Amino acid sequence: MQKPSIFFLICFILQYFCCSNSESFLGVNYGVVADNLPPPEATAKLLKSTSIEKVRLYGADPAIIKALANTGIGIVIGAANGDIPALASDPNFAGQWVHSNVMAYYPASNIIVVSVGNEVVTSGDQNLLSNLLPAMQNVQNALNAASLGGKIQVSTVHSMAVLGQSEPPSAGAFNTTFVDTMKALLQFQSANGSPFMINPYPFFAYQSDPRPETLAFCLFQPNAGRVDSRTGIKYMNMFDAQVDVVHSALSAMGFKDVEIVVAETGWPYKGDPNEIGPSLDNAKNYNGNLINHLRSKVGTPLMPGKSVDTYIFALYDEDLKPGPGSERSFGLFRPDLSMIYDAGLSKSAQTPAPTPMTPAPTAPETPVTPGPTPVMPAPKTPTTPLNHAPTTPTTPVNPVTLPQGSGIRGTASSCKPLHSLLLILVTILAFTLVEVRREQ
Repeated sequence: MQKPSIFFLICFILQYFCCSNSESFLGVNYGVVADNLPPPEATAKLLKSTSIEKVRLYGADPAIIKALANTGIGIVIGAANGDIPALASDPNFAGQWVHSNVMAYYPASNIIVVSVGNEVVTSGDQNLLSNLLPAMQNVQNALNAASLGGKIQVSTVHSMAVLGQSEPPSAGAFNTTFVDTMKALLQFQSANGSPFMINPYPFFAYQSDPRPETLAFCLFQPNAGRVDSRTGIKYMNMFDAQVDVVHSALSAMGFKDVEIVVAETGWPYKGDPNEIGPSLDNAKNYNGNLINHLRSKVGTPLMPGKSVDTYIFALYDEDLKPGPGSERSFGLFRPDLSMIYDAGLSKSAQTPAPTPMTPAPTAPETPVTPGPTPVMPAPKTPTTPLNHAPTTPTTPVNPVTLPQGSGIRGTASSCKPLHSLLLILVTILAFTLVEVRREQ
């Protein structure tokens, strides 16, 4: 009778791990540049009803962090751009910041990353840029002093404009203007095991090249694909292409093992009459197909078999944001907690019904003659004052055009629960062998 019991125990554990961690790569951005948002407690309940397992904040709002306590939801908190000089120059200030914004809530509130600044490298502010790495180092030291160094990571978020070479995906490289800065940041992140966080937006790429075939490529819809002229790998969607460009840039600098996290990506469901791309159908197709793509765990051509941690922009509309109408229309939910459209996030119905996703990337083939396709538009410098953590996206300017045969971007998601699962399985198998021998 012991053999069947052990068998069912193994099956139960496998099912538990597979189900409980299946959505660990899925997050959402929770911006608060609005005057009509529901209470944080209501938002916490909303999140628990979805398959979202991580939330990125642009600051460290105490009410939100407290509301997320004991939910198990991973929380990325932000140190505002305006705090960077003080964090860099005064280790005591960094220690106080960690004490007030992390230690006061952890571990009940599952803080997993401290993001120091938002799109600082491409902001054009040399004072912030020169202070970014020292600020990150001081925050890391403060976490280490609190015995949290191995539990909470320190990173910063970049726009795609940190890239200079983006075509084809296999030739991705950082902008030469930022090479020294990026190398220093990546050395710190590699040493501390923190992720490279970046904001790819296929939406902006489509705005720069509004052809029907580009829209299909951006929305994960059936299309002819685009071939990397160096590797012959065909890309079937813009998201994978953009993520693989980032992977190539990291590899070219010697940091291929630094994990990539998509800190923001999304599609607005409405915009101004003169804006190209915003629509309810496009938003539903992009986010719904993206979620399906992540759930498939097919990965990207350069990082197959794993899904990159991805934070969708955004949980709610932010009605006080400046800029075109699309800036205020990226939300997934209304202030009354109802869905603006169904992207397949509900736990009761996790399979969305947008346009069918494209198949997994195909094996290398002969490159096709490329046509011009913008893939990596550079966003404007955030307009939000420095004493606030800016919420992107912003309208792109000076897009970098890429051949149609090129792809860009790619990332990966960690599978930390596997270590625990393997340990448990080995223990059970050992126990099984002992029982079998006893019966013999």
